[in-house]
Amino acid sequence: MHSYLVLVRHGESEWNARGLWTGMTDVHLTQKGRQEAELAAGLLLDISFHIYFTSTLVRTRETLDVIAERLKVKDMPVVRHRSLDERHYGIYTGQNKWEVKKAVGEAEFLKIRRSWDYPIAGGESLKDVHDRVIPYYQSTIQAHIRSEKNVLIVAHGNSLRALVKHLENVSDEKIADVEIATGEILIYQISPQGHVLRKERRHP
Repeated sequence: MHSYLVLVRHGESEWNARGLWTGMTDVHLTQKGRQEAELAAGLLLDISFHIYFTSTLVRTRETLDVIAERLKVKDMPVVRHRSLDERHYGIYTGQNKWEVKKAVGEAEFLKIRRSWDYPIAGGESLKDVHDRVIPYYQSTIQAHIRSEKNVLIVAHGNSLRALVKHLENVSDEKIADVEIATGEILIYQISPQGHVLRKERRHP
C-alpha cells in the first residue's frame, strides 16, 4: 500500500519573468505561468487527490486554481499555511538576480542562491526554510499519508527543495544541485510508514 505525495512548483510569476528575487512578495502568475499550471494539471489526470496544500502566497493559490479547474475538482479541501511560503530573501528581495551576480561575483552569488545555511541580512537561509517546512510536514501533512491519502502540495522552489532534502535525505552539500523549475512536478509513492518507494519527475 502507498500514497501519492505530489509536489508542484507554482507557474511563472510576474517577478520570475523579470529575474527578480521574489521571496515573500505577493505577485501574480504571468500568462505563461497559467499555461504552465494548465499543462501540469494535464500530467496529473491519472491521480485522484484527497487533500491539497499551498502556501499563503497568491501565486500558489492561482496555480492550484488552474489545476483544480483542469482536473474538474469542486469543493476540494485546501489547507494554506505560511510554513510552505517561499524563502525570505531579505536585502535581496526585489533585486535582479543577474545584476546581483555581476556585483558580487559567481561564488558569492551561488552561496546566496543555493547554499544550505548561508545567511542573508534580513532574510532566511535554506536551512531556516527547512526548519519550518519539515515540522509542518511531520505534524500535519504526514498524517494524511499514514491514512493512505493522496496529497498535492503547490509551493515554491525553496520550500519544495527543503521538503525534497528531507524525503530523499539529500546532504547539505548536494542540496545546492537540486533545482525545481516553475510548473515542474515531483511525484513520490510513499508507504504509510513514511518511506519513499518511488519517485517520478514530470515537466510540462
